[in-house]
Amino acid sequence: MAPKRGFYFYPIFLIVSLSALFIFSLYRSSSLSLSSSPPPIITNLNSIPNPNFQFSPKFSFTIKVLTYDRLRSLSRCLRSLAAAHYDNDKVNIHIFIDHFKILDQKDQDSEYLDKKLNESREILDFVDGFEWKFGEKMVHYRTGNVGLQAQWLEAWWPVSDDEFAFVVEDDIELSPLYYRFLKSLIVGYYYNASNYSPWIYGASLQRPRFVPGKHGNKINIDKETKVFLYQLVGTWGQLLFPKPWKEFRLWYDTHKTKGMKPILDGMVTTGWYKKMGDRIWTPWFIKFIHARGYFNIYTNFLNESALSVSHRDTGVNYGKTAGPDSILIQESSRESNVFKLEPLRNLKWYDFCFREVIPDRIVTNVDELEPVLKSVQKANALVVVSVDQASKMLTQNLLCHFARLNVWNYIFVGPDSDFLLDLARRGHTVVNMDAFFDSLKEYKSSKLSKENIVKALVVKKALEMKYDTWVLDHDMVPVKADFFLDSVKLDPTVDFYVGKRLGLLFARSTGSGIWNNRFVNEIAQTVDPTMSKDGGGFGFIAGKLLERKGVKLERFDKGLGFSVEINAGDDNGTVLKNDTKVVFWSSDAGSGLVQNRLESLGLWIIDSESHCKAVVCHPS
Repeated sequence: MAPKRGFYFYPIFLIVSLSALFIFSLYRSSSLSLSSSPPPIITNLNSIPNPNFQFSPKFSFTIKVLTYDRLRSLSRCLRSLAAAHYDNDKVNIHIFIDHFKILDQKDQDSEYLDKKLNESREILDFVDGFEWKFGEKMVHYRTGNVGLQAQWLEAWWPVSDDEFAFVVEDDIELSPLYYRFLKSLIVGYYYNASNYSPWIYGASLQRPRFVPGKHGNKINIDKETKVFLYQLVGTWGQLLFPKPWKEFRLWYDTHKTKGMKPILDGMVTTGWYKKMGDRIWTPWFIKFIHARGYFNIYTNFLNESALSVSHRDTGVNYGKTAGPDSILIQESSRESNVFKLEPLRNLKWYDFCFREVIPDRIVTNVDELEPVLKSVQKANALVVVSVDQASKMLTQNLLCHFARLNVWNYIFVGPDSDFLLDLARRGHTVVNMDAFFDSLKEYKSSKLSKENIVKALVVKKALEMKYDTWVLDHDMVPVKADFFLDSVKLDPTVDFYVGKRLGLLFARSTGSGIWNNRFVNEIAQTVDPTMSKDGGGFGFIAGKLLERKGVKLERFDKGLGFSVEINAGDDNGTVLKNDTKVVFWSSDAGSGLVQNRLESLGLWIIDSESHCKAVVCHPS
């Protein structure tokens, strides 16, 4: 008897169905994992977006064009935008036309006013006739002159976290490839979880050529680096991310309403603000970025080329036309074929002085100590700073003094906290003492001070690496620039210096034979949380143990003038002497008292929000 027609059909149908389901699951899996995988290396800008772009997130992109009275500039800008590649994406354009200034009409004759009105109408006629086929075109013609600051600040309020604005002033000319590049950045660095950082506020397409910190480093990027991060905002073609921009606008509202000024000493832009006032907006944004520690994406192309070029036409920023600042990248340029987007972890970060910042150096166990200590030491010297139970305000003031004195060879030891993580992401090296202590099996059941055990192990490793090591509590500020590099002036036959009230320890690298595992265990057995307050802290306790061993040590307290103490008594006569190295106070001194005393000594250098009042650059 012959089998029925469906006899073979059903097994085949089942096999095909299961195969299709398996293939679909792989397809679905790959598309879902897109956000957690590194972005592809892009070797050709003309290939963006790639064929798999249908898996990319949906977002809105709006161009914000700011113009005033430069028709020729505006027409060049708009034509370059219209000539770019948008690859069937919807891209909106909003054109903001500022009104000409109307002064006292008694001083302006009818002929002048007619001339300005005609100029405005010429711009409006051109904008009305300008065809934008890629999305919505919106024109905002102001009824009064608001200036460049309001043009920028009022151009955008994002309505969602998936809305992006690209702001260009009218004397900017864009490469045909600019949108493809910005799109790749949004997909690769904003929506890709493995490459996302909330501390990045956008991307500038202009060629990096300006360092705002006085006496800062020259911009010197190797040829292989195509993308890097830099704190400075770029007004010649700036992509803005929604969350940081909204945060800035609220910050600006608060500060402007309360009469605060964007004064940041040590910055060239502060000089601009003092001269031009609120005609410009960048000093406000720079002050905000300095407070938050945010960064901007920049490109580094060869031969002074860029995706956005400013023609620097006569206007608010230029008294007369200066001409293009860079060479615009065209589709045929060789540069367009060698661009690469690297994973975020491979990018370099630079501050306002164009000093490299290395974020997220966090030590959580002994094995991580050596490479981190090696990265921060200077002249074979290291500074270990305790921030356990430290106030944020006093720690920030200490950090500002480190920056002022060009001291960067420090590492903070503190408990797991948002503050410690924030220090790390801003480029300050930290030891998470909670995670570090938890990794120490031999101390799991110990009820002793984890902070002192962790500090003892950090010192041990530093001495093994031949680094002279200073350990200080947070209750002090250094006065002299050579304080932590001046061990050569100490007695070379003495390996250890301690200070009882000062809470300071110096360990010479030659003392590594004494500061071994057995000595660390003795510290662990000796330390009691109550002894720290009575005995002067970690340095005092270590000093007592060293004395019991017969080790030769000296005390900082002997040196008259070496330190100045802040106390609750009458302190009107307190002055700094030529040989004063450090100012300190007891842990029970009130923060208000400390602040007042440091202000009188000129050592309180943070503002009301606990941020440094100045950017101090030390050229490397």
